[in-house]
Amino acid sequence: MIDTMKKLGLFGLGLYAITEEKIDEIVKELVENGEFNKEEGKKFVEDLIEKRRQQQEDLEDKISSKVQDVFGKSDLATKEEVESLHKKIEELEELLKEKNKEE
Repeated sequence: MIDTMKKLGLFGLGLYAITEEKIDEIVKELVENGEFNKEEGKKFVEDLIEKRRQQQEDLEDKISSKVQDVFGKSDLATKEEVESLHKKIEELEELLKEKNKEE
């Protein structure tokens, strides 16, 4: 029973890092030990996989948000700003070429 509690505790801690294979493995062991019947095991696996997927999405959203915050607070140029500068440089180079031809 203590092993079962430890395993269930692991699900709560960083569930997103556990693979579906590992979840299936643990649930099969619980079913074999008689701690779950097959239907409970199936439902448990489905719930855990859904929770794992949701945690992964939440983590990705948080990471994306933090990255956006960091870049938003920095003095780095955006892709659009760099492209605009490239365009202006090209225009100035053309103007210089034309001016040099006139002289």
